[in-house]
Amino acid sequence: MKRFSNRVAAIALAVLALGAVMGQARERQPKSKKNKDLGANPLANVQSKQPDKELYDKAMVALKKGRYDVARLDLQTLLNTYPDSEYRMRAKLSVGDSWFKEGGTAALTQAEAEYNDFITFFPDAPEAAEAKMKVGDIYYQQMEKPDRDYSNAQEAEKAYREMINMFPDSALIPRAKQKLRDVQEVLAERETGIGLYYGSRENFVASIARLRTVVDTYPLYSKSDQALLAIGDAYAGEARAVRVAPNLPGAVRERLVTIYNDRAAEAYSKVITRYPMAPHVEDARDRLVAMNRTVPEPTQAAVAESDAEERSRQALHFTDKTLGLIKRGPTVVEAVHVGDPSLQDPKRTLAPDVSTENRQIFTAAINNGKPVTADVPTPTGPNEPPRTDQPSNAPLQLSAPAGGTGVGAEIVSAPASDPNALVKSVQPTNSVLPAPDKPAEAPLQTNEIKPGTTPTAPTVAQGTKAKKPKADLSEESSSKKKKKKGIGKLNPF
Repeated sequence: MKRFSNRVAAIALAVLALGAVMGQARERQPKSKKNKDLGANPLANVQSKQPDKELYDKAMVALKKGRYDVARLDLQTLLNTYPDSEYRMRAKLSVGDSWFKEGGTAALTQAEAEYNDFITFFPDAPEAAEAKMKVGDIYYQQMEKPDRDYSNAQEAEKAYREMINMFPDSALIPRAKQKLRDVQEVLAERETGIGLYYGSRENFVASIARLRTVVDTYPLYSKSDQALLAIGDAYAGEARAVRVAPNLPGAVRERLVTIYNDRAAEAYSKVITRYPMAPHVEDARDRLVAMNRTVPEPTQAAVAESDAEERSRQALHFTDKTLGLIKRGPTVVEAVHVGDPSLQDPKRTLAPDVSTENRQIFTAAINNGKPVTADVPTPTGPNEPPRTDQPSNAPLQLSAPAGGTGVGAEIVSAPASDPNALVKSVQPTNSVLPAPDKPAEAPLQTNEIKPGTTPTAPTVAQGTKAKKPKADLSEESSSKKKKKKGIGKLNPF
């Protein structure tokens, strides 16, 4: 009995203790919830009751719940009512965040304008780097696939470059560099696809221009080795075209083939020395061996750099390819995660530049490597006709002889001091013009009417009317005067 009473007492004490613990937990639950809500505000003081702080907290709660219009209204009220508040910078930045989270083309355009205004008003604030970063994110979200419109990718690249150059000490620099690598991966993929297409159509000039732009501008591109390999194939294709070209001297043909093969071998060698761990290195080695060229050996630094780049890339799985067919944006899993991206403006190589190089190569091959000296135009002699590249320096005299011609013109004569002139003077030997002949006298007019008489008109008999002359209707066009012929007789009109 005593044991049973002891057990009952122990159970009762345990129930009381559990009730006390549950009561304390129920009392502390609202306090922990309050701390969680205020923790979303990076600048607010938990114990502060300032009105600007209350407005900012209210706007943050509305922004978190997706009520973007309410959040913007509270933030604008804070900016207009409390211009000296310590929350004004975060409030201005949060207005752009509300448009950014809302999404859509119009909302993202408004978000970009808000972020640019923030950078204009607060250029030295730490949040300015965040605003510039989000400008790049706006275009990053709207990027298309490499074979479609690339204007958003170009704008994103520009924004990330400006952010890295303007705020080099920001904590967001690593993230901005990775975003820039992803964007450059998309732009390089586009240029490479176009260059390979031109190469398949044997348009080697356009293919070399596109692929050289990729190699010079985006060295961290995942398929740079393939681009260099395609450049070498394009130069080898030009060598084959020269070899079968008609009407070329044998020596000129051999020199041209040698020059183009040298350039192809240079591109193949760069694949081995710059990207020794890339997938297409063995293809470059095989091409050099087939051309009887020396295969270079890469340095240890180049091997380590290429190995780090290849290890940082993610493999492209089947799910990535499937999702790439469905989603709007590009797939950038193959982008490198090490190395500094290019921060300079892209240096594009245009097809006219490659055509100019080809003309110089042909000129050098024809002249056997001798420099071409341009002919300096010499001035023409006194009696030589003027040339289009050099005006004549002949001292011409444009003066009339003494006394003038009297007809408003001057006689142009060559200098009298040149006895060997090929063009003789055209002026007359006698400089004085002959006197003009006297015009013949006009015949005298005779008047048949005698003085004192008046001319009379022809008389008409009294009682008769003067007959008018008949009009000549032979030349007038009239259907009444013409007789109808053939089937026209049946036409009553």
